[in-house]
Amino acid sequence: MSKEKGKKKNDGDAPQYRWILRIFLIAVALSAALSLASESALTGAGIAAALLVLAGFICLGILFDIIGVAVTAADERPFHSMAAHKEPGASEAISLLRNASHVSSFCNDVVGDICGIVSGTTAAVIVVQLQQMLTVHTVLLSVGVTALISGLTIGGKALGKTLAINKSTRVVFLAGRFLHIFHRFSK
Repeated sequence: MSKEKGKKKNDGDAPQYRWILRIFLIAVALSAALSLASESALTGAGIAAALLVLAGFICLGILFDIIGVAVTAADERPFHSMAAHKEPGASEAISLLRNASHVSSFCNDVVGDICGIVSGTTAAVIVVQLQQMLTVHTVLLSVGVTALISGLTIGGKALGKTLAINKSTRVVFLAGRFLHIFHRFSK
C-alpha cells in the first residue's frame, strides 16, 4: 500500500517537472528573442527610438500582467454558453481558464520578468544617450530614469490589475479571440 502511495506521488510530480523544464526553455528562448529584437532596434537608434522601444516593452509587460491576472479571476461558466453558440475564441478562453496556473505563470512571470529586464537594459541605453546629449555624467540622471521607468511599470500594472479583476471575462474573451486567429491560420 505504501508503495502505491509513493508511486502516485511520483507520477503526480513528473508533469510538474516537465512544466518547469518547459517554462524554463520557453523563458530562455523568449528572453533571447526579445533581447535580440531590442538590441537590433536600439543599434544606432536615437533617443526617440529608444523611448519607443522602452514604451513597447513596458506596455507588453502590463498587457501580459493583465491577462495573467484575468485568467485567475474569471469564471469559466459564461464561456460555455459562448462555445455552445460557436462564438470564435470561446473554446480558447476555456482552455486558458482551465490552465490558469500555467497561463498566469507564463504571462506574469515569464513575459513580465523578461519585459522588466529588457526595459532595464533599454533604460541603460537611454541614460547613456542622455548623458552624451547633455554632456552630464551624474548618477542622478540614471536614478531618475530608473525611478521613472519603475513608476510607470508598477503604476501601469496596478491599474491593469484593477482592470483585469473587474473585467476578467472580457479580458479572457479578448485573449481567446486573439488565440483563435492563430488557431484558424494553423489549421
